[in-house]
Amino acid sequence: MKIYANELKNYFNQEIEFSGFVDNIRNLQWVQFVILRDQTGKVQVTIEKSEDQNKEMVEIINNLPLESTIKITGKVVEAPKVKLNGIEIIPSKIEVTSKSLDELPFNFKDLNNVNLDTRLDYRFIDLRNEKNVFMYQVQSTLIKYLREYLYEHKFTEIHTPKLLGAASESGSEVFEVKYFDRSAYLAQSPQFYKQMAIAAGFGNVFEVAPCFRAENSNTSRHATEFTSFDLEFSYINSFHDVMNLEAEMLTYALTKLKEELGPKIKEVFGQEIIIPKLPFPTMSLADIYKELEERYGYKVPDEEKTDMTTEAERLSYKLAQDKFNHEFLFVTDFPADKRAFYHMRNEDGILQGYDLIWRGVEITSGAQREHRYEEICKNAQEKGLKDDVKFYLEFFKYGCPPHGGFAIGVDRLTMLLLNIPSVKETEFLFRGPNRLNP
Repeated sequence: MKIYANELKNYFNQEIEFSGFVDNIRNLQWVQFVILRDQTGKVQVTIEKSEDQNKEMVEIINNLPLESTIKITGKVVEAPKVKLNGIEIIPSKIEVTSKSLDELPFNFKDLNNVNLDTRLDYRFIDLRNEKNVFMYQVQSTLIKYLREYLYEHKFTEIHTPKLLGAASESGSEVFEVKYFDRSAYLAQSPQFYKQMAIAAGFGNVFEVAPCFRAENSNTSRHATEFTSFDLEFSYINSFHDVMNLEAEMLTYALTKLKEELGPKIKEVFGQEIIIPKLPFPTMSLADIYKELEERYGYKVPDEEKTDMTTEAERLSYKLAQDKFNHEFLFVTDFPADKRAFYHMRNEDGILQGYDLIWRGVEITSGAQREHRYEEICKNAQEKGLKDDVKFYLEFFKYGCPPHGGFAIGVDRLTMLLLNIPSVKETEFLFRGPNRLNP
């Protein structure tokens, strides 16, 4: 098993093997200092030039480019004067496992003046930046705790197909691909198959997987492929049950994340993880527009008040803080004609669903789903959906529990958590209208 940099303190006075990137070399008259880096940190390797048994190692280091990878065999010793955690390795053997052959396209240790497109062109170099490495550790840890909450609440993780025989949810904003002798489509979401699992009696399900949207949007928060954290659960009484579960899940995950990584997130990103109070505040769409106008003078034409504008989302963060001293805000009472046909409506035609706004950006659209066969067929017909959703409507013919769910964009969630300017930086490999590589 590999020993990592952050574990070395457990191996004082023991001979070990340690592997990593050559981060820096200081070649002085009598000694060589080699800094090795792995995903958990750095360690200093000290080679005394005057010792005969070190001649071969000295020669290796003399001819070694930075960012090569090496494997060190040596003793871990306590060295209080060493700035890197008071630890150094005294090597007895060095093996070069790979050599860096060319000059790096940019200095990944200082990205302030590097064009973002250049960084994305060489993402495999950009991601060596310590801040980027840690960002993905934060994202991974956050997802771990979201999953943990769901496992503790009897959810089953599923994996649904991303190639569909019919355009999911609607005929727009989907990517069509050649599938042997016919067309297929990349899934916009796992929505239909989450609900199939509910109809099959799975009870509660979730999935963390890619989704695809053929939107020609060039904003800081949109992508043509992104990672979605989707869930659906059974036997709810109303969409408020869905809201409550999401609020509890996010609060649980943020609390656990702060306990594990809060101090380092503060150090690296300058961001304090704020644990939200339960319950999250809730306002109707109409009341939000009314208060935005009264408090901040924000006016929009009535025809735009059927959904949240980008500016209304941004101002809703200030509203949530001023009115509720809270970072999150649930928005309810959207008109049904602006939302998917599978969302339940009440007798007045009001959508039984919500958006969740965090720090001025929508992170979730959730709802109670329509589970009654006659009603969902009627909704689909009103939207002009026929053969494309015929297979989906079959799920509800043979009994289906009342249920609801939501989805959270993982990349957008990370962007907001760490105050990163764009999802281009929080996606491992960004996909947008003008980017398909690397």
